[in-house]
Formats: sequence, C-alpha cells, structure tokens
Amino acid sequence: MKTVKRLTERSFYFPGCRRPDFGFLLSRAVVMVAVLILIVTAASVARAQESDGPTPFLPAQVHPVSTVPSNGDVNPYGVAFVPQGFPTGTVNPGDILVSIFNNKHNLQGTGTTIIDVPGGTGKAVSVFFQGKGLLGLSTALNILRKGFVLVGNFPSPDGTCGHARDGSILVINSSGQEVSAIADPLFINGPWDSTLYDQGNKAKFFIANGLTGTIVRLDLIVSSTGVTVDGATVIASGYLHQCDQVTFVDAPTGLVYDPTIDVLYVASTTDNAVFAVSGAGSATTDKGRGRVVYASTKRLHGPLGMIMAPNGDLIVSNNDVINPDPTQPSELVEFTTTGKFVKEISVDANFGGSFGLAVETQGNIAHFAAVDDNVSILLDWQFPLP
Repeated sequence: MKTVKRLTERSFYFPGCRRPDFGFLLSRAVVMVAVLILIVTAASVARAQESDGPTPFLPAQVHPVSTVPSNGDVNPYGVAFVPQGFPTGTVNPGDILVSIFNNKHNLQGTGTTIIDVPGGTGKAVSVFFQGKGLLGLSTALNILRKGFVLVGNFPSPDGTCGHARDGSILVINSSGQEVSAIADPLFINGPWDSTLYDQGNKAKFFIANGLTGTIVRLDLIVSSTGVTVDGATVIASGYLHQCDQVTFVDAPTGLVYDPTIDVLYVASTTDNAVFAVSGAGSATTDKGRGRVVYASTKRLHGPLGMIMAPNGDLIVSNNDVINPDPTQPSELVEFTTTGKFVKEISVDANFGGSFGLAVETQGNIAHFAAVDDNVSILLDWQFPLP
C-alpha cells in the first residue's frame, strides 16, 4: 500500500536529486522487492474496480533487477526489448536494454552506459555499451532488427539543463560498439525520448526534443553495415518545455506510433496531457500539437515515457513534479486512445520513480518492463494474456 507518511518526510528521490550512496541503495532495493510487490498488488486490486470499460493490461506481480553497472552510473531511463531477428552478438532477442542518464556522482546528462538484462533465467546482468566522453543516455532508446541500437545522447557538462547541449542519436552495433552518430542542430535538440517504426530496410524514427519542444521524424535507410538519414521533418511543435532543477527538463517525452492509422501519440509533461498527431508518418510540414487524447488533473502528474499495450491502450509514466499528488507517487497510468481511464499502479512509494517502460509479446505471453529510477532498478513482469 502507498504510505503517505513516507511522502511527507522530505525523503523524496526525484531523478535529479542527490541520492544516498550506492551501498545503501542496494540494501534498500532488496527491501523494496517485498515492498514493491505489496504496493503493486494492492494498487492493482484496489484500482481494478475503477475500470468499468476494457480489460486492463497493467499487471500485478513484479521482479526487480538492479541496473547499476560497474562504473556506478545511476538513474535508468530508456527501456527496450531486443527484437526477434536481431543478429547474434553481445545481446540476444528477448533481452532488455536499459540506458542510464546519470554518472556515479548522480550528475544528470553524464551517464555513459547501456545495461543488458538477459531474457533467460540465471544469467547475469552485464554492460552492453559503455561510451566515452560527455554523453547522458536518455529515454530515447530503440532497437532495429537489422542489428543496431539507437540511443539519445543529451549531455550536460555540469549536470544541469541550463548548460545542456543539443546532443545526438548514437548508432551502436550488435556487439556494443558505436559505429556512427546522427547530429543536426536543426532537428536534434536534446533527444529526450523516441519511438521507432521498423520496416526492415528502412524505418521511421520519431524524436521528442527536450530543448525545443518539437517532434522530428527521421526517415532512415538501414543496411547490414549501418544507418543513414534519408530525410528529416519537424512534424509537431508548440509543446510546453522548460528546464527543471529537479527533473532536468520538462518537455514532450513519451512517443507511440500507430502505423495502422498513421497517428503519433505524444505525452507532453508540462502540458500534463497526451496528444495525437495525425499523418505523422507522411507529414511534410509541422502539424502543431495535434488533438488532445487524454488530459486529467486527477490521473496525470507530468506524463513521461509511454507505450501501447497489447490490448491497444496507452500506458504512461509520470514525473510527479507537474501536478503532484502525494497519494499517487510514481504512477503508471493506463487509458484508452479515446480518453477513458482504465487502471493505474505505483512503482515506488516515493515521488519520481517512474520513467521509461517497454512491452513485447511472444505468443500469448506479455513481457512488460519499467524502471524505478529512484533506486536504479528495472521492474520486470511476465504474464499470460487473456
């Protein structure tokens, strides 16, 4: 159950705040295994009754895994499943990759690692990629079936948004080696999150820019040797965006593309709303913010990462700085694309824990993963679909 008392003890672990030393975090993470299961189960039971519409997707049992690598990077952000057909290399299909935004000193925009959480049991978590220099690997993490990982690089030399740089998209091969970087100050301005429509030899890659509040589509050509940009278009703009001492930046974040109707869903943190941009995959001009799909001061508290569940619903995490509610910390909120609330669960009893999330299905089994960046762990659910 959520503990309101803990939320009033000034012990909040927002993504941008200093955290305890990692030895303490490890012990706290172990304790949280039991706590999280209680939180999530209680929330699921209590809130399932609030859904009188579609069958909810959000699950009730969770397995936590530490994401802290040997170099001490903290604050996991991006989450992505290695897809079927990915070439044999350092990682395997079904593994989960997690990008990390902060270094061991907890400075934002300085993390350099991507962690591999193996899909099989009994396998150890390892480092898939460790970059050099000033990076800051954001929630913008996607994987191409031909064997390349795309990750947003949103760096800051001093850990503040005020000195953040435009960054780039790093292209990493299946062996964990950087092969190129996509950088263009006209289109890439702090890649905060992204989504990918993989079409084999080509792809549509959508990027949410934290420094400009714009959404860009990169049309990619993909081969066995690399990734090149065939075109770049600003397809949406006008979302509120601002630097934030606590969360680094408040800006459009979570992106979900539905190719069946050519609509891009955008979770805009400061607007506290989710928008739908029609014709996103074919647009040649800026379509503004699109139409509002879901806006709720009761349910949304600064929407961040977002996915589409197997049942077609959208699930969004919240940053708890915009429109905070002490009774709803670190919430994942499920709602339909027509704006109907379905269900919500908490991933941490403190503010600021929820961020990146991802889902994949294999047959009738769903695999759902989300970070709790308060304690640098990945929460992993596996369960049969109805």
